[in-house]
Amino acid sequence: MTNPLATEVREKKQAALLSVGSAVILVSLKAFLVLRTGSLGVLSEALHSGLDLVAAVITFLSVRVSDEPADERHPYGHGKFENFSAFVETGLLVLTALYVIYEAFERLFFKTVHIAPSITAILVLLVALTIDLTRARALSSVVKKYPSEALEADALHFSTDVWSTIVVISGIGLVWAGETWNMPWLIYADALAGLAVAGIILWVGSRLGKRTVDALLDVAPEGLQKEIARAVARIDGVLDVDRVRVRRAGNRHFVDATVSVARTASLEQVHALSDAIEKRIGEIVPSDVMVHAEPRAPQGESLFEAIRAVAQRMGLAVHDVSALQQQNQLFVELHLEVDENLSLRDAHRQASELEDGIRELRDGPIDVNIHIEPLGRHIATPDVGGGEMKQLSRSIEEFLNTLPAEFDELVNCHDVHVRKVEHRILASCHCTMKGTLPITQIHDVTAALEDRVKERFPQVHRVTIHPEPFEG
Repeated sequence: MTNPLATEVREKKQAALLSVGSAVILVSLKAFLVLRTGSLGVLSEALHSGLDLVAAVITFLSVRVSDEPADERHPYGHGKFENFSAFVETGLLVLTALYVIYEAFERLFFKTVHIAPSITAILVLLVALTIDLTRARALSSVVKKYPSEALEADALHFSTDVWSTIVVISGIGLVWAGETWNMPWLIYADALAGLAVAGIILWVGSRLGKRTVDALLDVAPEGLQKEIARAVARIDGVLDVDRVRVRRAGNRHFVDATVSVARTASLEQVHALSDAIEKRIGEIVPSDVMVHAEPRAPQGESLFEAIRAVAQRMGLAVHDVSALQQQNQLFVELHLEVDENLSLRDAHRQASELEDGIRELRDGPIDVNIHIEPLGRHIATPDVGGGEMKQLSRSIEEFLNTLPAEFDELVNCHDVHVRKVEHRILASCHCTMKGTLPITQIHDVTAALEDRVKERFPQVHRVTIHPEPFEG
C-alpha cells in the first residue's frame, strides 16, 4: 500500500527539481539575449531569472528539509525552513528590482545604450514565456494538492515572470518599431519596460514578504482563530472557549485551545472531549492541536452537582446525596466513602472538611449530616462451603416471590446468591419491576425489599438488589 506522506514528499521534491531545471534553461536563454540585444528589459529579466534559479535551489533544499520529522532540536518540526526560504527569495527579488530601477533611470536621464532588437530575441523570449507558463502551472498544481509555502513562492515567481516577459517583449517590439519607422523616442520604451518589470517584482515581493514575515513572527492567519473558536464552542460539553492561539510553521499549523468544561466532568469525559476538539480543528486546518480544559461551574448548576464538585475537588467519593429545605434552613445528607484503613479521627476530619466546603456553597445556613462508610478496596473470598448457602438462597428467593402481592411495582425475583464472607452472610438478587416507573420509586421499593429480607432472615448482614425492567 502506498504511503501518502511518502508520495507527497516525492511529488514536492520532483516539482522543486523541475523548477531548478527550468530556471537553468531560462537564465541561459536570457543571458544569451542580453549579449545579443543589450536591452535593459532583457537584462532585468535575466537578473530576475538568475535570482529565480537561486530561489529554486533554495526551495528544493527547503522542501527536502521541511518534510523531515520533528527531532530533539526541532520539536515543532522543520516547517520554518520553508518560511525562511521564502523570506530569502523576497530579499533577492527586492535587490533585483532596486538594481533594475537604478539602471533604468541611468538610461533615461544620464547615458545612452544601443539596443539591437531582432526577431531572434522575440522568438527566444516567447520560448521563455512558454517555459514560465508550463512551470507556473506545474508548481500551482502541486501546491493545490500539497500546501507548501516554498513551492507557492516559487510558483508566484514564475507567474510574475510570465507578465514581466510579456512587458519585455513589448519593450523590445517598441524599440524595433522606433528604428523601423524613425521614431527615436521609442528607444525609451526599453527602460520603461525595465521599470515595469521592477514594479512587478516589488509588488510580488511585498506580498510574499508580508506572508513570510508573518509566518516567521507567528502571526495568526486572518480569521482562522475566530473560525476555530466558533467551531469548538458548538461542541457538546464545551461551556466556553477561553482562548485560541494559532502559529504556523511551513504548511502546518499549531493550535492551542483553552476551553471551560463542567467541573463535575470525569477525567475520561474531559479526555474524550479533548479528542473531539482536536478532530474538529483538524477538519478546519491541518494542525497539531493542544487542548487545555479549565473546570467551571456551568450556568444553572444544581446544588447536588455543586456538592459533588466540592467532593471531587477534595478527592472524596460521595453518594446518596439528598437535601431538604425547611423554612430558611437547608438540610443536606450524604454518604462519604473513605479508605477502610483510616481511623475514625482521620475519617471524621475528611468529613468535617467536606461539610465546610458544602456550607460555603450558599450564604444561608446549611445543616450537613454525613454518613461515613468504608470505600471498598479489599477483594474477599467465601469462607464456608456452598451447600448451606444454597438452601438459604432458595428460601430467600421463595420469600421474595411472595411479595408482589404486597408491592405492586414488583414482578418477580430471581438469581438469588448467598455467600458467607469473613463471617458475614451477604445476599444478592435480581428483581424484575415495572419499567415505566421512576427510578426514585424503584429505589424506595428495593430498599423496602432489602429491609424485609433482613427482618425475615436476621442472620443476613447485607442484601443487594439489582432492579431490572419488565419487558413482557
